[in-house]
Amino acid sequence: MSKLRIAVQKSGRLNEDSMSILKDIGISIDNGKDQLKASARNFPVEVFYLRNGDIPQYLKDGVVDAAIIGENVLIEKGQGINIVEKLGFSSCRVCIAVPKSVKYGSVKDLEGKRIATSYPNTVQMFLDKNGVEANLHIINGSVEIAPNIGLADAICDIVSSGSTLFKNNLKEVDTILKSEAVLAVSPVLSEEKQKILDTIQFRIQSVLKGRNSKYVLLNAPNDKIQDIINVLPGMKSPTVLPLAEEGWSSVHSVISKNEFWDVIDELKANGAQGILVCPIEKMVL
Repeated sequence: MSKLRIAVQKSGRLNEDSMSILKDIGISIDNGKDQLKASARNFPVEVFYLRNGDIPQYLKDGVVDAAIIGENVLIEKGQGINIVEKLGFSSCRVCIAVPKSVKYGSVKDLEGKRIATSYPNTVQMFLDKNGVEANLHIINGSVEIAPNIGLADAICDIVSSGSTLFKNNLKEVDTILKSEAVLAVSPVLSEEKQKILDTIQFRIQSVLKGRNSKYVLLNAPNDKIQDIINVLPGMKSPTVLPLAEEGWSSVHSVISKNEFWDVIDELKANGAQGILVCPIEKMVL
């Protein structure tokens, strides 16, 4: 049986998050230090550890079949490559930043300016969309230093916390795009490998649904059950079980992590007591 070849970033935070989700979907990888390729013990998968910027070309050429990669890298270098799943981790944004002393009102202020960046295609699309002409200086490495040494008037780079900009006396003034890790697929994927990918994608979806949900158990008087059910946005309908104490029931349901505190407040207001909240490892629908 053919093995699906998945590329992940060679090192860094995205590598750690990628290997974590592969582990969570039951794929065991034996990889040693500085190893560029490793096979799964229990699944038809090979993992390739590659430089992030090289992965889009490997996908286009069919050297790898799929990749866990930052969406921002695909927008810059991966035209024509399909994204099949957004993974919800390794979030960042691609931003324009200028020295703190510079006044910035809108993108029009970049007219005629020098912009240092590792994302020339992304920046050029942004400038073209806004009818602005600027001079791009392509830098691979520490872009943030460019304004301080007089090489550029502004920069465009990925930002996570913003601490690097702050340390270099820069301020974020425009967000070009928001990015997260995605599962991307080669345009020349075979039918046999597509079946393997389908299984992987199904497992990933189950893990992501679990990560984004909470399991809630609570006690409530029977005359409040319907009010509480109306609050709960459960998968289909909550489970209601009678308690040993007459007139009381236990209600079990799943709620979205994003709605968690609003729902909990409403549950308490409608008579819920003894609310217990548990994480969900995986959720298969």
